[in-house]
Amino acid sequence: MLVLSRKESQRIRLGDSIVVTIVKISGDKVRVGIEAPAEVLVLRDELEARSDAAQAAAAPAVAPRSASPAAIATLQRSA
Repeated sequence: MLVLSRKESQRIRLGDSIVVTIVKISGDKVRVGIEAPAEVLVLRDELEARSDAAQAAAAPAVAPRSASPAAIATLQRSA
């Protein structure tokens, strides 16, 4: 894992098409902006964990560990 220190408004580039910007730092919270192409899934870790749990409960034999767009939409509505 690469660990970087950044200040407000500083950016990090991931490849040619993804830019992460530190929008605001306030106390122990950091607001991060992410610019990525529409085909790149940007998902908070806790949503992926919920999606994995929901998939396991619905169909225990399903092996893929990717969150489907429908599952993500359902989780976003319930969060």
